[in-house]
Formats: sequence, C-alpha cells, structure tokens
Amino acid sequence: MTTADSDAVETPARRSPGRPRVPFERIVTTALRIIDEEGADALSMRTLAQRLETGTAVLYRAVANRAELIAHVVDSVLGEIEIDDTPAGDWQRACVTAAEAIFAVLHRHRGIAPLLIEQVPIGPNSLVLRERVLTTLLANGFPPESAALVYATLARYVVGFAAQLQGHDTEANINPATITTLYRQLDPVRFPATIAVSDCLPRQTLESEFRFGLQLLVAGLVPLHDAVAGAAGSA
Repeated sequence: MTTADSDAVETPARRSPGRPRVPFERIVTTALRIIDEEGADALSMRTLAQRLETGTAVLYRAVANRAELIAHVVDSVLGEIEIDDTPAGDWQRACVTAAEAIFAVLHRHRGIAPLLIEQVPIGPNSLVLRERVLTTLLANGFPPESAALVYATLARYVVGFAAQLQGHDTEANINPATITTLYRQLDPVRFPATIAVSDCLPRQTLESEFRFGLQLLVAGLVPLHDAVAGAAGSA
C-alpha cells in the first residue's frame, strides 16, 4: 500500500461544523413577527428557519417542536402586559384595569389570542400575571374557589373578544352610513326593533363592545363578592 493510500485510510473525513446557533430571543421575536404579520397558521419551523437564514436543525436544538415554540412566544407577549396599580380595596377597578391591559396587548398582537384558546399558558410571565390578579381577589374577600372562577371568567372574556380582532378593522371594513341605510329599509312590520336602533348599531366596534361588556361583567360580580364577604363576616 502506498503512502497516499495509507493517509487516505488513516485520516478521518472532516465533518461540517453545522450552522451556528441563533440567540433564543431572536428565535422568539422572529416567530412573533411572523404571527403578527401573517397569523399563527403561517408559522412553521421551516418558515421560521428561512426568516432566520438558518436550518430547522438549529431551531430543534432550541425547542422540541412548534408547540413549545408557540408557548414561548405566547409567554413573551404576556410579558408585555403592564397593569397599573389601583387603590387598595378597589377590586372592581383592579379587575377592569387588568382586563383592559391584557386586551391592549392582545390588540397589538392579534394573532396571539387564538393560541390562548388552544392551550393554558403556564410560562413565567403568565404565572406572574395570574398571581397578581388572584392576589387582588383573595385580598378583597373572595374565597379561593370564587377567586379562581372570577379570574378564569375575566381571562376567557378578554381572550374571546381579542380572538375576533385578527383581520378585523372596523373603520376600514364597515361604513356605518351604508349599514344604517340598509337597516332603515327593512320591513317595519318584521324588523321594528332593528329599525329603532338603526342609528346606533353600526357605530359599535369590538373595542367599545368589549369595554361595555367588561363593565357589566365586573358589576355583576358585586353581589357575589358581597355575599361571600358577608358570610365570612358572620362566621
């Protein structure tokens, strides 16, 4: 065997070092950008890899799968929520403030709410948000079971409205004058109520409906709070 042959046998082939790692924060922010621009359905590991100019193998070194990636994206968004302090004892204002803060962030990232319907968020930011609201409810006399139900109801209310925001632009898609004219032309025998509110109905937006319903929801909690607080006081 020649010296050249010997070298060919003894020297192992060099392996490619592979693509460099991508900072995890950049992976999450780029995934969120895709969701913001195109919706959650547009997010795939391949699409994300193309945006990052890397390979899917690099992404799978950072997360196990798409579901884990989405969990990190959702928690990152929840970390943007800033809830203003409210006076001690004003639990109604605290509930409204928290709900409005969550809605504002989901309004900004309209593709996230549908993902919150699919999974229960348990990331660090989600845990802190949940803890803060539950602490307020417990501190204001709600027993654990009621506090849990109130928090869940508020969260689902916010997410339900926010889920309708994706692809929705009231000002661009609805001409109030056109809808009002249509309502006024309805048969007054069959649709007298619709005609009666024809000037008001088209002017409503998801945002105004959200705020109106939130006030009603929180006001409806007052009898529950007073009942459990009264029972605790007489025990």
